Amino acid sequence: MGSASHVTIRKRVTLFFFFVVLVLMGLFGRLVYLQLYRSSWLLENAVYQRVRDIPVEAKRGRILDRNGKELAVSVTSDSVYAIPAEIKNAEQTAAKLAAILNLDPEKLKDKLTKRQAFIWLKRRISAENSRLIQQLNITGIGITQENSRVYPNGSTACHVLGFTGIDSQGLDGVELTFDSTIKGKPGSIIVEYDARGREIPAVQHRYISPQTGNDIYLTIDLVIQQIIERELDKVIIETQAKSASILVMQPYTGEVLALANRPDYDPNRFAEYSPKNWRNGAISNSYEPGSTFKIVTCAAALGENVVKTTDRFFDPGQIEVQKRHIHCWKHGGHGSQSFVEVVQNSCNVGFVNIGLKLGATNFYKYFDLLGLGKVTGIDLPGEAKGLLIPFEKVKLINIATMSIGQSIAVTPLQLINAVCTVANGGEYLRPQIVREIRDKDNRIIKNFDRDVKRHVLAPTVASTLKGVLENVVEKGTGKNAFIPGQHIAGKTGTAQKVDSGGYSPNKYVASFIGFAPAEKPKFVMLVVIDEPVGLYYGGQIAAPVFASAAKDLLQYLKLSQVN
Repeated sequence: MGSASHVTIRKRVTLFFFFVVLVLMGLFGRLVYLQLYRSSWLLENAVYQRVRDIPVEAKRGRILDRNGKELAVSVTSDSVYAIPAEIKNAEQTAAKLAAILNLDPEKLKDKLTKRQAFIWLKRRISAENSRLIQQLNITGIGITQENSRVYPNGSTACHVLGFTGIDSQGLDGVELTFDSTIKGKPGSIIVEYDARGREIPAVQHRYISPQTGNDIYLTIDLVIQQIIERELDKVIIETQAKSASILVMQPYTGEVLALANRPDYDPNRFAEYSPKNWRNGAISNSYEPGSTFKIVTCAAALGENVVKTTDRFFDPGQIEVQKRHIHCWKHGGHGSQSFVEVVQNSCNVGFVNIGLKLGATNFYKYFDLLGLGKVTGIDLPGEAKGLLIPFEKVKLINIATMSIGQSIAVTPLQLINAVCTVANGGEYLRPQIVREIRDKDNRIIKNFDRDVKRHVLAPTVASTLKGVLENVVEKGTGKNAFIPGQHIAGKTGTAQKVDSGGYSPNKYVASFIGFAPAEKPKFVMLVVIDEPVGLYYGGQIAAPVFASAAKDLLQYLKLSQVN
């Protein structure tokens, strides 16, 4: 009997031993599982229970014009946040805050009971509301400073500047393109708590300072920008046009001195406007340019030496190409003319003959050299490529119509950049919108030097063409752009818009592109007026806009540092 009890005891001890081993193995397995597979989850939860990380927004860098005038700045304002784990009475807290912040108490209560380490209650509140909330002295509710973007000149240069969102992120324009440069690096306030939720004094309120963003100096000149915006407002009222754009560039550097569109918007209140108003038509709208494009035809023809200024052409009033008749704008035609007179009179028949002499291969060579059919690479979002018939599909009739600015679509920026190539003596440059980047201590981080992509025209060819275009303003279709005592070169344009089934009989784009002084220009300016009501010829309504703006520009540039 003693032997049997001994056996029973051994069995029990063995079973207990195996049970203990099994439990230990289970605990060991659980430990391995937690350490290897759940360590990140445990760490995250431990940090969540122990650490409160309150963000401190970095101050966004300024945007300034080329002379240091502020176009976009950041001002501080208070925002209210909550740390839900510290809220003792969510319902009571929600009721008090809702009365001050004009929020729904139930929705606020839901926010205050969320399992989140940090949550925004309302961003950018008034100074009075901030004072009232601080007086409540509620545990778990805090105030921190954020930065609001302000555009001191309202809608001026809105399509260049763009705008920012609630989190100070760039959403359009230079604000978007250079967002990573302007936005800086956010900081934080870190508060640690013990197991009972008490602040640990040794590490209380550890402050990580935010880094202010860099300043962007644009190529834009605020005075020139204001001049062209004044002219845009006038022309929209006078012509009742659907839209309009003006671009001004420095041809020797590729710098954009001014860029404006109508309709526009105020970036301080961008959400109140239709997204259509945000669109930067000067770089994103493709249009058939009409006769302003004849400058490209001239550049190609003179560059390839297929015509000379003394060559003569005969215009009977129309020309037939592949069974299609192309008419000159003058009834009965211009008769016998020299090349200079063909350009002076903007004679369609003469230009068709020039285009056919040039041929598809040479024409497309200059399209490529002058950046047509592809983006220019300007540092702004939303740039369009324009529209170009593929070389392998081009027909003789297409060459004829392209020579007068039809069957091809360009953006205003593409066209003015191509004309800058003529104005500067033959160099094709990448257009620039930013001049330099500086840090908060005003040290230059990056310069944007002139970016010559290629040499397109010999200086003698460019000089000849400038003389021909000056003749257009003095004696031809561009007379309304003439300024007494000044040498102005330019070209008018009037293009029918494409409608369903062909060209519209009553929708036009009127334009003028010119530069001054003609031999060594200080600026090139393009005026584009879309769907004017009443008068629609470029020489009638766009050339006077150029002249009015150019008078002030020439006077201003004598006194400024723009060169």
